[in-house]
Amino acid sequence: MLKSILNLFKDSPEDSQSPHQVEIATAALLSEVVRADSLSDERELATLKQLIRENFDLTEEEITNIVSVGEKRSEEAVDLVQFTKALNEGMSAEHKERVMRGLWQIAYADATLSPDEEHIIRKIADLLYIPHSRFIKAKLEAQSTK
Repeated sequence: MLKSILNLFKDSPEDSQSPHQVEIATAALLSEVVRADSLSDERELATLKQLIRENFDLTEEEITNIVSVGEKRSEEAVDLVQFTKALNEGMSAEHKERVMRGLWQIAYADATLSPDEEHIIRKIADLLYIPHSRFIKAKLEAQSTK
């Protein structure tokens, strides 16, 4: 197990052999929303970690490492395609919709939605082939919980 965690730090974003590729890509996309408005709020970070915990069967140590690697790759990325490609190849439509709801939950975690957050979520939705009706439904669900 420790070897697989250490491999998280060695794998390049383009490495398709990463054992946690989908989890890291999900963490990177969620991190994009946290960073979108240039205000990293503790509520957003806590929501990100909670979403990884809820959506993947991982230990706390793995969650911490995946969130860290996802944040790092998000900061280094020049586009979102490398992350959305991993999700499109490794997730069902239902799971991608859960990720979409998670993006909105992070955006609303600090009780405000910035135009930059909405813009990045819209870009991610398009790259994940989420229909507009599902995009809006996820947004309304996130709004109703705040």
